[in-house]
Amino acid sequence: MALRRDAALGEVRKFVKELPSRPTLTLTPGAVVHGLVLGSSASDLTVIDLESGAMVRWRIAWPDQANPDLRPFEVVEARLSDEIDDDDLAQPEAVTVDGLPRQIGTLRGRIVRRMLERVTTPADGPLFGFRGPSAPYWEFRGDRPSIALINAERSPQLLRRREDDSTWVRFGWDRDDVWLLCEDPHATRALDAARRDSLVGKDLTTSLGFRPAYVLATLSAPTDGHCYKICTGLLPRS
Repeated sequence: MALRRDAALGEVRKFVKELPSRPTLTLTPGAVVHGLVLGSSASDLTVIDLESGAMVRWRIAWPDQANPDLRPFEVVEARLSDEIDDDDLAQPEAVTVDGLPRQIGTLRGRIVRRMLERVTTPADGPLFGFRGPSAPYWEFRGDRPSIALINAERSPQLLRRREDDSTWVRFGWDRDDVWLLCEDPHATRALDAARRDSLVGKDLTTSLGFRPAYVLATLSAPTDGHCYKICTGLLPRS
């Protein structure tokens, strides 16, 4: 079994290395694109575009009552819609894809670590350029990112708020104590399975199946006119 897994990993690495390399992200309606999965939500999938190395949000129409089942570091393929709708000023990295992504395989190791290091968000100011949990949609001008891959300075914690049964991620970053509503389905299921109101340290590592090092934060679609900071993924080093 180990030999078969190693062979599959080698094939995926070869596939990724043979993809054309581009200095910048190029989006052509109808084009086939490839990404390394970072995290997912009910409305989109955040990936590293494997040709340019840029982080992108693929808008996906998941089937009704279906939870996204893609895991971090899976390699996926999708076709950009003929109308990619890349003009959302609050989510400038978002584009629309047709249908559901096709899973090709999984990447691990040094190649993933290098990709993550290149897109990690520097700790040089408030998350997404503003303080607080949200900002009015009308304030966005397309010049702020809506994705942040954060190298947590203090290990993340998962917490359940019983008042509304919501899941939260708490971590340290740039001397701030950051709390984000968690919409990572894998993290939420881990907390449910543990039947705990909080997970941290070794307990969190055991429940997730890996030691979380990165927090993937994204801006939500507007709700009552505001876009909220949320967590859509907890990731290991590679």
